[in-house]
Amino acid sequence: MSTATPKTTVRKEKLLHPLPLRIMHWVNALAIFIMIGSGWRIYNDDVIFGWLHFPDALVIGKWAQYGLQWHFFGMWILVINGLCYLTYGIVTGRFRHKLLPISPRDVIATVRDALHFRLSHDDLTVYNAVQKTLYLGVILVGILIVITGLCLWKPIQFSELAGLFGSFQIIRLIHFLCMSAIVGFVLVHVSLALLVPQSLLAMLTGGPTVGDVLAVEAAAPVPESPTETTP
Repeated sequence: MSTATPKTTVRKEKLLHPLPLRIMHWVNALAIFIMIGSGWRIYNDDVIFGWLHFPDALVIGKWAQYGLQWHFFGMWILVINGLCYLTYGIVTGRFRHKLLPISPRDVIATVRDALHFRLSHDDLTVYNAVQKTLYLGVILVGILIVITGLCLWKPIQFSELAGLFGSFQIIRLIHFLCMSAIVGFVLVHVSLALLVPQSLLAMLTGGPTVGDVLAVEAAAPVPESPTETTP
């Protein structure tokens, strides 16, 4: 007759932000900085909105051609690092645990608390609904900006993909709006990091330790041999 194997729980401790995640975060920050500055240089050479022109102090590259070279350099860093980040987040289950689920009711409640200055940041291990929405949103925007960037870079080779968006100018506009959304995210992200310094420190050091409760099979007890008795 088979007997059920007893199970016990083990708490596996790890840092809130493991080393691979921290490396990818800061590499991504560098790539975004290069992409934004060089993108503004390219934009200045052929503006979309006549009233908008970025100061030379904020752009990367003296001329548009230099801006393009910097843009391609940052693009490869962003794409390669972004693929590693997405793979890591999916394979390790970090996205599922940290960013899901998201409830519209929770988003509204979190925004209401933020407007009344009642938003707490004591527990760095838990993301509120607004944080989840922003992080998922910037991931989707990042994917879209890469797709539109490919269409702008190789409009003939990616003609079928470009056709989904319409004209070349529409693709430029979407690409610019995605860049603007990322700039807005960066501003909010940096502002919150300065308001809550422990979150910035956690991304440098790894932060507090968190535990995953795992169910493991315990070794079955070995039955004792019956004691032999002599008549």
